[in-house]
Amino acid sequence: MSLKIRALRPDDAADTEGFARIRRVCVPAMLSTSASVAHAVAHAHPDSHYRQLVAETGDGELIGTAQVGVAHDSPTPGQGYANVYVHPEHTGRGAGSGLLRTAEEYLAGHGVTEVYCWAMDGERNLAWAASRGYVASRSAHFLSLDLTDPLPPLGVAPEGVELRSAATFSDDPRPLFALDAETVADEPSDIGAELDDYEHWLTHTWRDPLFNAELTTVALVDGRPAAFTLARTDGDGRYSTGMTGTARAFRGRGLAKLAKNDSLHRARAAGCTVAYTGNDAGNEPMLAINRWFGYKIEATEVRHVRTLGS
Repeated sequence: MSLKIRALRPDDAADTEGFARIRRVCVPAMLSTSASVAHAVAHAHPDSHYRQLVAETGDGELIGTAQVGVAHDSPTPGQGYANVYVHPEHTGRGAGSGLLRTAEEYLAGHGVTEVYCWAMDGERNLAWAASRGYVASRSAHFLSLDLTDPLPPLGVAPEGVELRSAATFSDDPRPLFALDAETVADEPSDIGAELDDYEHWLTHTWRDPLFNAELTTVALVDGRPAAFTLARTDGDGRYSTGMTGTARAFRGRGLAKLAKNDSLHRARAAGCTVAYTGNDAGNEPMLAINRWFGYKIEATEVRHVRTLGS
């Protein structure tokens, strides 16, 4: 079988929709649309050397994808990632191996020495990663919630706490950038992240086609943004929370749960029928909050790392 590994053509609608379709099939909890795929590559940070790869059969069908880049916002140099997904109807045809090999060569050319990748939990997938020199590290869960089922009732915000849609910050989103940067810095991960580029955040997060400011809820304490849940929607009834977090000075007061509950109610009222989220397997506080809402674990991914040249 003829198989070609090549870069995605972001101006080709067939490419971007094919890429998004494979991602939706492989990981439904990670929202993806043709527009979001094109936006990601068009507005990637130049230091990330971000690249999207596809595996294409001889008759032009896309059967695999890879998101590849340098972890430019990590305080540790030489880290990169190559996240490979192959359509489940087309595994065993060499697409995954070809994508990973091409990604590793590309990253090595940009100074990466440690490559991180995710593999869905399961004997076959884990063996595939191990056979290519990757060592398992941490795990993460994908969770879903049926929004046609009842949600916990909306609570009354404590005195001094106000809930707002992120849309009210449209004239100046900088306070939300500061809150996002603080929470991202404390998120459990093998690759640390430091958000310090406001203009890139505006383009990459605020203007992402999936970002929904109306459904993103911010909890303010005495007028200061203290907690938030960032909402993404794909226009087809699917909603996800990309980040839910609280500034360090306000943790332990239930503000994240308050914000997320408000956002979920907004999402259901807007016609969303399913909610997705993801949590590091060791992030018990957030997992407990999601269990309280009724989220159920749908799938688990295991992160792996390989030192190039070893």
